[in-house]
Amino acid sequence: MAAKENGFEIPVSVYLETVGLPSTSARALLGMHLGGEFPIEDLWKQASDRFQTMVATELRLKPGLIEILDWLEEIQLPWAIVTSSDHDTVLSHLLAANLKDRFVHIIARGDYAAAKPHPEPYLKATSRLGVNPSRCVALEDSHNGVLSASRAGLMTIMVPDLVQPTPDIENLCAYVAPDLHDVLAVLIDRLRTLGDLDS
Repeated sequence: MAAKENGFEIPVSVYLETVGLPSTSARALLGMHLGGEFPIEDLWKQASDRFQTMVATELRLKPGLIEILDWLEEIQLPWAIVTSSDHDTVLSHLLAANLKDRFVHIIARGDYAAAKPHPEPYLKATSRLGVNPSRCVALEDSHNGVLSASRAGLMTIMVPDLVQPTPDIENLCAYVAPDLHDVLAVLIDRLRTLGDLDS
């Protein structure tokens, strides 16, 4: 929308490539598409302002999130947020959703040197949780997130949002779920199959 207001078109396919990337990488990708003379920082500021307005008026929890958090608390499994956003943005969103106290571990921009799709963000999270990556599940909605989690050795479940998985991305996933309710059902069933949490 910000590009259109300035007389430029950004194809949806280009925009979708930025999903899950840190802002510096997203700006660089958009800059390559729009050309070196384009005032990308001005566009980014306008788009960021629009996004903040949308967050303030349209931010919604994904259905099933609260049920997953309740279940994790009940069975006493740790969890973390692993994001390309900065800590202030994450905190703002959690406060708006009244979830600040439910996320103890937040791995955000500034906590790692190499961002998604590099595995470092997830390796940082598993280290902070004190859990071997092979014993962790990552829930992701972007290609870059799936690449990061799978490269770190986590079992990855994709819950597509803006981007559907390509065959290559789907092959990196243990499962592609339509929503978080389905994720919870799969996790509960998996633990029942294993018989106990230590498996």
